[in-house]
Amino acid sequence: MSGFRKFLLRGNVVDLAVAVVIGAAFSGLVQSFVKDFLTPLIGLIGGKGLFANRSFTVRHSVFSYGDFVNAVITFVIVAAVVYYLVVLPFSALLARFQKAPEPDTPTRTCPECLSAIPAAARRCAFCTAVSEPQATES
Repeated sequence: MSGFRKFLLRGNVVDLAVAVVIGAAFSGLVQSFVKDFLTPLIGLIGGKGLFANRSFTVRHSVFSYGDFVNAVITFVIVAAVVYYLVVLPFSALLARFQKAPEPDTPTRTCPECLSAIPAAARRCAFCTAVSEPQATES
């Protein structure tokens, strides 16, 4: 039981649970905005009334495309908000704190411990054996 409690109280699990709840609430908010505000405006522009009730019929089969368009608009808005308010700032933050890659330095093998050491080194960092540095090419 203590292992389960430790698992639940880890920061990652709690953060993930909060993110899921906030994401679901935000998705519901955007869905309501699209359904109750945006698509009625699109319906007014199109002149055919309530947009969610729009459909077409092919061989006695009714295809209701209004709800699908509502879902697509909701998805695009949620994806845009997540991208611009979460992904881009987080990527910028990671890039800011990421270490610069170290330049590739030529290495050689230590004759005593067989570890890789820089070619210009006079002593091995692992076993402290003295070794002559190799000439670097210019």
